[in-house]
Amino acid sequence: MIDVIYFAWVRERIGLPRERVETDAATVAGLVAELVARESRYEAAFADLGSLRVALDQELSSFDAPLAGVREVAFFPPMTGG
Repeated sequence: MIDVIYFAWVRERIGLPRERVETDAATVAGLVAELVARESRYEAAFADLGSLRVALDQELSSFDAPLAGVREVAFFPPMTGG
């Protein structure tokens, strides 16, 4: 089981701030594919991966990163500074 956390508009589209997910995915991209296959709200949230960032155990990562040993995956839009 992996804790999956959604921030900002990702959370709004999915309708959850976090959930525990049972996954067989080897990478973040595989996890996204599993989530998208669940329901249309996930498909809407992950429609443009270029507009998302991902962190594994609170470290910025990539969508092709492996999930082995990961406890937490967070998805969020890019942040801007001011």
